[in-house]
Amino acid sequence: MSERSKRAGKRNQSERRSELIKALWGSEEVPTWHRLENDGFSTVPRYLPLIGVLMDSLSKGSPLSTTYLALWFRVSDEGLIEIRDKTVLAYESGFASDRGVTTWTGRMRKLKELGFISTREGSTGEFHNVLIIHPLYVVKKLLEDGVITKGRTYNILAERVVEIKASWGE
Repeated sequence: MSERSKRAGKRNQSERRSELIKALWGSEEVPTWHRLENDGFSTVPRYLPLIGVLMDSLSKGSPLSTTYLALWFRVSDEGLIEIRDKTVLAYESGFASDRGVTTWTGRMRKLKELGFISTREGSTGEFHNVLIIHPLYVVKKLLEDGVITKGRTYNILAERVVEIKASWGE
């Protein structure tokens, strides 16, 4: 498919969604978020919720997805997060107690162990510099290493990847 065709398809989808909004909400003024008109947004993979389900199933009672999501909301286009204040990241990840940073650090270590992030020590400690690894590349590696199997979550993820024409990081 040519770039021109892709743009036309996106325009048609956008027009269709605009028509649906008008049909359902009429002239009602509903403030919606538009990524091209509002600052302070982050681009995330459309399959990210399924990555969260998968990683939480690997962490045995210590969910990783909120920590991972907090990282995604800070990531640069280059994949880098520079963590200058661990306390804020711990809070954004849902860990507000006195032990919040300790709990967050444990989740970060597990994300690193599973391969979802790569880290380099910096002025604020072991997680000052964090790279987010392509999540589908990580899933592929976990599958090859036998850490995960082709079960329900993997199958639903694979369906979504095909649906949105995403790449497995190859």
